[in-house]
Amino acid sequence: MKKYDVMVIGSGGGAKITSPAAKLGYKVAVFEEAVLGGTCLNRGCIPSKMLIHPADVAVTIHEAAKFDINLDPLFTVNFENLINRISNTVDRDSQKIEANYRKSTQIDFYHTRAKFVSNKIIHANGEQITADKIFIATGARPQIPDIEGLHGTPFMTSTEALRNTKLPRKMIVIGGGYIAVELGHAYGALGTEVHFLVRSRLVKKEDWQVADEFERVFSKLYHVHLGTIPTQVRYMNNQFTVTFKNNQGNEFAITGDALLVATGVVPNTDDLGLENTDIQLRPGGFIKVDDHLQTNVPDVFSLGDCVGNYLFRHSVNFEGEYLFNRLFIEKNNNPIVYPPVPHAIFTHPQIAGVGKTEDELKNEGVDYVVGLNHYKDSAMGMALLSDHGFVKILIERTNKKLLGAHIIGAEASNMIHVLIAFMNMNATLDDLLRIIYIHPALPEIVRNAARKAKAALDNKQRPKISIQESN
Repeated sequence: MKKYDVMVIGSGGGAKITSPAAKLGYKVAVFEEAVLGGTCLNRGCIPSKMLIHPADVAVTIHEAAKFDINLDPLFTVNFENLINRISNTVDRDSQKIEANYRKSTQIDFYHTRAKFVSNKIIHANGEQITADKIFIATGARPQIPDIEGLHGTPFMTSTEALRNTKLPRKMIVIGGGYIAVELGHAYGALGTEVHFLVRSRLVKKEDWQVADEFERVFSKLYHVHLGTIPTQVRYMNNQFTVTFKNNQGNEFAITGDALLVATGVVPNTDDLGLENTDIQLRPGGFIKVDDHLQTNVPDVFSLGDCVGNYLFRHSVNFEGEYLFNRLFIEKNNNPIVYPPVPHAIFTHPQIAGVGKTEDELKNEGVDYVVGLNHYKDSAMGMALLSDHGFVKILIERTNKKLLGAHIIGAEASNMIHVLIAFMNMNATLDDLLRIIYIHPALPEIVRNAARKAKAALDNKQRPKISIQESN
């Protein structure tokens, strides 16, 4: 039996263990059945943002007329070149990872599936392999809903949508979460007619006011069918026909030349042979870990999407860095303590958030106040001719601590960072109001939201002020 110091199953977030441990002189085995780099590099964060940015450029072109810039409304997109450029870029990065692993004398790369045959023994390539410490970071994959006729058709998940070189004329999207609205927007802005079939509402996990504002704006750009349940999919003559029912039980059908299924993800834990171990799973197939990210088996750890504490690349990076520092550098027994974990949805309009939503605070019985300021009520918002978007902050009434922040609008994923920093420092409303904000820049909207929260705390009606004062 081969024995290593460290075994890493998965090459996405698991990379936070693999190379750092090897650099310390540990002998590392890394297992990856697919291409190296995991979901983020190959079929997630990076290629999707490389596709979404051109879509955002297209939106700017479409909206140029409102700035008195007259452009030919007809423009073309070399979609095949765009997709090939994206694919070639991420493929090169993936190949660099493999080249580095192959060069390392401390890393053995197994390009195959790893399967447990007992608590700490893996079977792969006809060999039995073990290690002192094992890290499971196998990620997740798109969930495929059980819809009559769907299986066997050439529908796309996010994986195929990021490699598809033909821009559809009309695309049906099943789903209303962040993957659906990101990729649906990307295709739609580049020229596809997009129809969303959404069971309840768009981005339903967001703060309720953010979800309301997003639905209002997004529904003007794309065809959104809320309260719909797909019941059948047919594919004939290169056309998809999706039959669905609405909330009233009425049945309709829609056709298109492409179908994107984006209804969530499931963890890659069903083919690891975990039934041969004492490793337990949580509902949904996620690996159960303690507050040290350890499974039921000593020295077997798990992190990332297959655990499901948070389904972001930045959160698995945090988990990997925690495990590496605790086990190989500091060698202590400190539990993981997550700081406020932020998120962003790179669609149009952009969304970002950190901390509690208003509904969560209500359910927890927290006494809070809201500070909300619209983009249009700021100097930069005026320059952008903003007709949507706001910053919303949630402040605990007694100690004035910042409990949550939610942004919808231009540069939301960048704007949120000032509030992430404040939350990490346990900041109060007074801290938000104490700093000088650059004028005229979008973060002034954060300041204006803080001013409104202060007015609410003072139980005063916000006075009418001039444009110059509000800016």
